[in-house]
Amino acid sequence: MIKISKRAQYGLRAMVFLAKGYKQKEISSVKLISEKEGIPFEFLEKIISRLEKAKLVNGKKGVSGGYILSKSPKKINANDIVSVLEDNKKTVDCTFCGRKTKCLTKNVWTKVNSVLNNTLKSITLENLIK
Repeated sequence: MIKISKRAQYGLRAMVFLAKGYKQKEISSVKLISEKEGIPFEFLEKIISRLEKAKLVNGKKGVSGGYILSKSPKKINANDIVSVLEDNKKTVDCTFCGRKTKCLTKNVWTKVNSVLNNTLKSITLENLIK
């Protein structure tokens, strides 16, 4: 079974949370997202930091600070988020296999990776908040 990390799962949940407040220009703190989504605060801080470095969220410092999506939920897809948060998004990494030219199953994993990526690309944050 393909396993998506907790980091990517939590990151997607946090981004959906932010997408819900995007039209009202709501800025949400990590603490608020953590409480509402049941995500460990320290872990979420690291996730949000990665998302900010990837320019998927914008941060505002200060007492009333927090985070907001950097662009419309229509323009951010699940692949954008998962690719930032997964260290290795491939289901099977054939890079180090000594049999890569002779491997008869390589096409299976290539196809699985392709289907997974295309599926993630087809789901926008807007789709998830409808």
